[in-house]
Amino acid sequence: MGSIELASSISTKGFASFEGLRSSNNVKMLSFNQNGVFFKSFSGLVVKAATTVAPKYTSLKPLGDRVLIKTKTAEEKTVGGILLPTSAQSKPQGGEVVAVGEGRSVGKTKVDVSVKTGSQVIYSKYAGTEVEFQGENHLILKEDDIIGLLETDDFQDLKPLNDRVLIKVAEAEEKTAGGLLLTGATKERPSVGTVIAVGPGPLDEEGNRKPLSVSAGNTVMYSKYAGSEFKGSDGSDYIVLRASDVMAVLS
Repeated sequence: MGSIELASSISTKGFASFEGLRSSNNVKMLSFNQNGVFFKSFSGLVVKAATTVAPKYTSLKPLGDRVLIKTKTAEEKTVGGILLPTSAQSKPQGGEVVAVGEGRSVGKTKVDVSVKTGSQVIYSKYAGTEVEFQGENHLILKEDDIIGLLETDDFQDLKPLNDRVLIKVAEAEEKTAGGLLLTGATKERPSVGTVIAVGPGPLDEEGNRKPLSVSAGNTVMYSKYAGSEFKGSDGSDYIVLRASDVMAVLS
């Protein structure tokens, strides 16, 4: 089979051409038959995630409630100074806001984007569209995909946005009810924690903020697989999730 190249150019006013999918050679796939396993070679397709904006374009203005973020580079070394291979480098989830849209309409109310240029933000892991602009990596995403503001290096200082809640996760139980010591592999991940900070709340149909039903200091139970997890400088686990994923307040 010959190689295949799919490339598309989308020209819009004020934007560069977008490079889509490109082919790669010698891709191997495992195939199975009654006699066992064998490899099959063919020319496959690999997605190039980032859209490259041509150097002649010096400005990129997000529309609506979208935000342009210059992403942080992935850490190349561990805290102990060990060099990480590319496959082990964690994808960054933070960056600096460099441009914002004009906002959106909620009912008859015009709502501005709540983050400002220069703000340091944390965003949902798989949100947005990656863009290479002026030789640097950027991300265009909806304002609602921004988890919160983080102006320090300590995640426990995060200020959640909209309807999100920052929770310090309770430590896993080390013993069963019968007194048996649990190993790390058998400790069940807790879904209980203490609320550290809450966002201003979601917008109602008239564009006003609705306060959340939980507040800082509450001990809560939340959906087990919801939200985004982070490690604080104090070694504790933190999670940010939407208030709708909080199931109960414990007392």
